[in-house]
Amino acid sequence: MRRNLIVLILALLPFCLFAQDRTLRVDYVFTGTDKEQQIALDEMSCFDGWAGRTVNMDKVPVRGNGQICMTDLQTGKVLYRQAFSTLFQEWQTTEEATRVRKSFENVFLLPMPETKVELKVELYGFTGGVSASFAHVVDPTDILIRRADPQPAPHKYIVRNGTASECIDVAIVAEGYTQAEAELFYADAKKAVDAILAHAPFDKYASRFNFVAIALESQDSGVSVPLEGAWKKTALSSHFSTFYSDRYLTTLRLRQMHDKLCGVPYEHIVILANTDTYGGGGIFNSYTLTTAHHKSFEPVVVHEFGHSFAGLADEYYYDDQYVQYYYPEVEPWEQNISTLKDFDSKWKDMLPRGTEIPTDPLKINVWEKYRKGKALEKYIGVYEGAGYQSKGVYRPFPDCRMHTNAADCFCPVCQRAIARIIEFYTE
Repeated sequence: MRRNLIVLILALLPFCLFAQDRTLRVDYVFTGTDKEQQIALDEMSCFDGWAGRTVNMDKVPVRGNGQICMTDLQTGKVLYRQAFSTLFQEWQTTEEATRVRKSFENVFLLPMPETKVELKVELYGFTGGVSASFAHVVDPTDILIRRADPQPAPHKYIVRNGTASECIDVAIVAEGYTQAEAELFYADAKKAVDAILAHAPFDKYASRFNFVAIALESQDSGVSVPLEGAWKKTALSSHFSTFYSDRYLTTLRLRQMHDKLCGVPYEHIVILANTDTYGGGGIFNSYTLTTAHHKSFEPVVVHEFGHSFAGLADEYYYDDQYVQYYYPEVEPWEQNISTLKDFDSKWKDMLPRGTEIPTDPLKINVWEKYRKGKALEKYIGVYEGAGYQSKGVYRPFPDCRMHTNAADCFCPVCQRAIARIIEFYTE
């Protein structure tokens, strides 16, 4: 009994170094071109309540494309660390970035420290190493840390299994829904939650989640479609044609988004766009955005949540992809793809005995075999073509929710990766 008490005390010790149940919000601007990046502090604010994790606070489950680290200024002890990806880093791979300098908003929610700390933000390049770094001191008594006055938007809990400190809190957010369409949004939000929880391993861990639908009001119904010259007044100012890609639907107004969500506990965000046009996107530890009225809504929202929540990579590829995200000398941090540079750290332990590396594509219908009771694990392999590249990048399964919308579920490797993330947040 005494030993268990000691273990509990040690586990809770890092959290005791923070102001109880308060959040520090830090807004940054990331700016640059394809060849260089800078990070600048914009504003800091705070508010009551903390919806983030209270375990494993000084660690990250995966590397991400960047990290923010909070360190005690006196002892040098890491108090909190979070991995993330950004739209800015993705934009750096575009042709536009070769001729234009642009800036992007980024917002981080951190536990409020009790004493002075150093915050350090690092961005990682696609070929490895730190591409940009910025550090600054935060004094919790600083009079210029703005005290937010939350005005909670209308909201309903779709699933509520416990308090914010007990569960992973996911906000399902309305975009392009007018006040008269609030009930339509709540129905769409339930569809999204039902779709996520119908997939393994989310079904197994459903009791560890809260899902709250936040009915942000938009002046106009629908979302902006620049290709058609249609710009609408919506809650989050989202639009298609991000980076001139017609299907890519994102919002660049992260400060605006977090301002509107303040007052309702959340740590992960799923934005539903009120349109039947196909599109969306998912950014690790930032947000998922998808269209709610396309026929593929359910599989797409699950796919995009795989990006934003678990940091899973896309497993599809193009024969003519001109942008290279992954390089043979660098093992990707995403758990469901590999360049074979460090395959031991990926799903090598899950390969059936005798599996060839790489693995020839299977000529059978995996899902039909699955329906007949055959275990998916027997089809795990090392299949070339993933991460948008047809050569040099490998995926673990012939098909998967991260590969196509037609797949029935996440493959066993993706399921394990998701389960590890959930357990990291809650155990």
